[in-house]
Amino acid sequence: MTITTTTARKEYTGNGSTTVFAYDFKIIAASDLKVYVVTTATGAAALQTITTHYSVSGAGSATGGNVTMEDPPTSAQELVITREVPFTQTVDYIENDAFPADTHESALDKLTMQNQQLNRDLTRSLTMPVGASDTVSVEIPNPEV
Repeated sequence: MTITTTTARKEYTGNGSTTVFAYDFKIIAASDLKVYVVTTATGAAALQTITTHYSVSGAGSATGGNVTMEDPPTSAQELVITREVPFTQTVDYIENDAFPADTHESALDKLTMQNQQLNRDLTRSLTMPVGASDTVSVEIPNPEV
């Protein structure tokens, strides 16, 4: 199976009653999803815990699945579902064994997902203009508490 989309995040505004939220991108395992409840007024995000706050269906499916929340987000909250694949490599090819095409393709899918994560994080970070020297050092001060 191939990764045919760069989508790896869904956002929903709560209404106090909806508990099932769809995601339309592939994940390898249910633990590859991170679910946050964001307070709209402040932007504070609370990471939810799988099996405690929500359950996941559709792991392994190219078309995604659903996140089912134990408690529905309120109208003052937003639900953010994002794919977070671990940066590990678990495929081990055995010398002189038959080449496992499905295993190889799954490993390439995981690499693509990891690259999409890195791209997402880079596009959300501070950058220097193209014309800036490579020797420029920028230090960001500690955040105020």
